[in-house]
Amino acid sequence: MQKLISYPISVIYYLCFSLALIIFHPIQWVCFNVFGYQAHKKSVDYLNFFLVRCTNLLGTSYKFENVKAIPKNVPLIIVSNHQSMYDIIAMIWFFRRLHCKFVSKKELGSGIPSVSYNLRHGGSILIDRKDPKQAIPAIKGLAEYIEKHNRSAVIFPEGTRSKTGVPKEFSQTGLKILCKNAPSAYVVPISINNSWKIVKYGFFPLGLGNRLTFVVHEPFAVKDYDFADLMLKTETAIVQGIKI
Repeated sequence: MQKLISYPISVIYYLCFSLALIIFHPIQWVCFNVFGYQAHKKSVDYLNFFLVRCTNLLGTSYKFENVKAIPKNVPLIIVSNHQSMYDIIAMIWFFRRLHCKFVSKKELGSGIPSVSYNLRHGGSILIDRKDPKQAIPAIKGLAEYIEKHNRSAVIFPEGTRSKTGVPKEFSQTGLKILCKNAPSAYVVPISINNSWKIVKYGFFPLGLGNRLTFVVHEPFAVKDYDFADLMLKTETAIVQGIKI
């Protein structure tokens, strides 16, 4: 029954979602090219505010736990499981003070109004999964960027989204490069739950009435751990916080 009801609601949602992307694309361009980084970031923040509000049409709600544990005025490496694109929308808006920059696949860098422009100009990086040699200097550059500006890099070590909520094997390479090149950073593990349920039928229709939870775990100072221990603690915290 929910799937049947979701068809007309999903149509309305996608119309609103697409309209927001189209409207904010030229707004981003003007903000970036005329007023600079801070104005462009504000435009991206409010784009994602409206995208989050679009998901409310689906009955989606959000809960963030233990946010006060996130350190302030230091570089951050946010490490999380990945269940859908709605992870990213929520992080950009609800963590807007953190200036989140993402490690994304290069395919997202073109063809999507607003999204592609932000990925190319907002400080995130685009990597070719088929070319690891290209990814290494790109991730290194992101680490140096957050180290210099006290901003946040977001990385999903699973590489691809989990379609069932069950976490996939975590890759160490990207996180290791970030830690090595941002030595004053804190690693912030986050467990995301229920995001996958929005796309449990695929991209159409969409799942209704889901409560997405983002659980922030104890942050770890990179300088206080060797990488093997840091990776183990981070992955353990994230996996234990996932509820299937």
